[in-house]
Amino acid sequence: MLKIENLTKTYANKVKAVDDISFEIEAGDIFGFIGHNGAGKTTTLKCVAGILEFETGQIYINGKNIKDDPVGCKSDIAYIPDNPDVYESLTGIQYINFVADIFKVTKHDRERLTEYYARQLTFTDALGDIISSYSHGMKQKLVIISALIHNPKLLILDEPFTGLDPQASFTVKEIMKDICNKGGAVFFSTHVLDVAEKICNKVAIIKKGKLVALGDIHNVMGDKSLEGTFMELAKNE
Repeated sequence: MLKIENLTKTYANKVKAVDDISFEIEAGDIFGFIGHNGAGKTTTLKCVAGILEFETGQIYINGKNIKDDPVGCKSDIAYIPDNPDVYESLTGIQYINFVADIFKVTKHDRERLTEYYARQLTFTDALGDIISSYSHGMKQKLVIISALIHNPKLLILDEPFTGLDPQASFTVKEIMKDICNKGGAVFFSTHVLDVAEKICNKVAIIKKGKLVALGDIHNVMGDKSLEGTFMELAKNE
């Protein structure tokens, strides 16, 4: 589903935000990406989503190369950033339809999926409201519904639980599991390690742009909790 080979991304200050990392995410995986602020998580996710260019390495999504076929890759993914940035002059339903138009989702499918996910996220009553009136959590719900409107094969999320109430957080976790049960995959960054420990089957820990742990979550944790493993790796320079 996602294959990253020797990915390196350097910013203008010559700091390597991502330094020669490689890993693979298969259909059915919920893959947690863990690290301190500035470790390279968001940079990696943005490279996978086709937002950032990178100087070396390869990224394959569902067998397609992000550099050779960016549109084909983007048609198979949905990216949800940590800070929802949406057109605030639109209503919620107008924004969803805007995204659905981009992905050429049929009228029947967009209405069906909008109704389903809005109901799941208790968002139905807000669909007709202007986005500028939304709270951060409501904007996050809108972005989640919009991201799911074309049935992506790979869901990419950057700190997806920020700003969500407990019920919405539970619903998002159930949606992630459902995507994987249907043959998709989820790649997400998080600081909420107890959530990652409960729902992920694979994890990677990144530190200063390099992977310091990777694999099946139980193998990575050993006899510790995920939090204990992370703190030990973070401490060891």
